[in-house]
Amino acid sequence: MIGLLLGAAALGTGFLFTRDFVRRRLRYVEAMQKPGVPLVAGVVATAVALPVAALPIITMGTALAFGVGVGAGVASGRKASPATE
Repeated sequence: MIGLLLGAAALGTGFLFTRDFVRRRLRYVEAMQKPGVPLVAGVVATAVALPVAALPIITMGTALAFGVGVGAGVASGRKASPATE
């Protein structure tokens, strides 16, 4: 049960932080408008979080949830940025 809660927290935190960062800091970056950017961001975030999965409570599922949250946050922040208007 704790692992599930940690996974949900990782997903939500990754999503909210990344969406806010993309909206504030990367709104005029041309490369953010490419279609594969959310997938690349999610894969990189998962790869960065995988070493933390060696801890007893944090699993590979938590790292994967974090990657999904980051990828979704990039996609959401990119849609909301003024550069797409």
